[in-house]
Amino acid sequence: MRRPLSTAMLAALAALVLVAGCSTGKTAHKSATSSHPQAASTSSPTTATAAPAQVTVRPADGTKDISPAVPVKAVVADGAITSAKLVSSSGRVLTGEVAPDGASWQLGQKLGYGNSYTLRVEAKNADGKAVTKTSRFTTVAPGNFTLPYLEDTATASIVSGGTYGVGMVVNIQFDEPITNKAAAEKAISITSEPAVTGAFFWLNDQTVHWRPAHYWTAGTQVSVHANLYGVEVGNGLWGQQDVSTHFKIGASHIAIADARSHNVKVYWNGKLERTMPTSMGRGGCVPGVHGARICLWTPPGTYTVMNRQPSVVMDSASYGLPHSSPYGYKETIYWATRISSDGIFLHELMATVWAQGHVNVSHGCVNLNHVNAFWYYHNSYVGDVVTVVHSGGEPLHVWQNGDWSVPWSTWVKGGVNAG
Repeated sequence: MRRPLSTAMLAALAALVLVAGCSTGKTAHKSATSSHPQAASTSSPTTATAAPAQVTVRPADGTKDISPAVPVKAVVADGAITSAKLVSSSGRVLTGEVAPDGASWQLGQKLGYGNSYTLRVEAKNADGKAVTKTSRFTTVAPGNFTLPYLEDTATASIVSGGTYGVGMVVNIQFDEPITNKAAAEKAISITSEPAVTGAFFWLNDQTVHWRPAHYWTAGTQVSVHANLYGVEVGNGLWGQQDVSTHFKIGASHIAIADARSHNVKVYWNGKLERTMPTSMGRGGCVPGVHGARICLWTPPGTYTVMNRQPSVVMDSASYGLPHSSPYGYKETIYWATRISSDGIFLHELMATVWAQGHVNVSHGCVNLNHVNAFWYYHNSYVGDVVTVVHSGGEPLHVWQNGDWSVPWSTWVKGGVNAG
């Protein structure tokens, strides 16, 4: 027999129905949607606006009188460069290159002197919105230029790809006096493989020599770059253009001319290759023109081969010793290898063969017989080393082609008015 529900039990059942009704998701969601329509719309995603591209150019707009060698470039933040155009005042378009990632652009050539330029760069941000940056600038218009020449110590142009001796000295000759020598040196690069330590030495305001601390190693490859274009090397004096060359070092040829033993010993790669009897400067000084004293020594010191001539006319009057002097002369000599700027040669002189190997009778040259003079002429490089020992008179000076006679501790100080 079913018993009737009590009042308390009926109340509990009603409460359970009410709870179940509140937990029905469908009914609750419908109620929220209808009562809060704006809350549902704000939950949908939105698109952010990309930052604008920011372009920076160098030189900056309005820059005047810059060096034509300065880098011209543009960089962009928050975007990529889409185009860049540099135009001179004459309408010439200069080319450059945009980096693969579009973050920069660089001019691929140098500017000209005394010109005006307009650089226009366009870039876009991530949204494709373009911005443009324009820079107008001018380059300096120098009042004077200088051109560097790359030469050996005989002032002959260095032969590109040529072979030179282990004592090779690089001579940079300017056609104008250089007052800012530090700027000139900074613009000149001399590199080699294998690398060496070297330094500049100024003989005068237009001539600077460069040599390593020690003789070159046979087989060394040497590159010379004088990047003077766009460089001010004095008060209003600018480099006219860049020049460069390269050469290699041949086998080591070192000759020792001994005024005491009267022999020239030639060493190839450190081994004695040939001994040549010689007669060198007789010594003493004699009267020259205008009261000058002409000394007849072969100055002691280290020379290098400057050039070679199959024949040359030697004239004592050229250095102040008149033909009328008992010591004067004018004659043609053969197979002449020059080693000094003031006229000292290793050369053939058959008239002194009787003295060669025995006594010094020359005016300063290194006399050899035909066979030895011919052999040395044909087997030497420009830049080969010739060291004179046991001779009297003043030591060899740097201006006479005595670069290697200057101690390294003196050489690195830079020479005349260096710096």
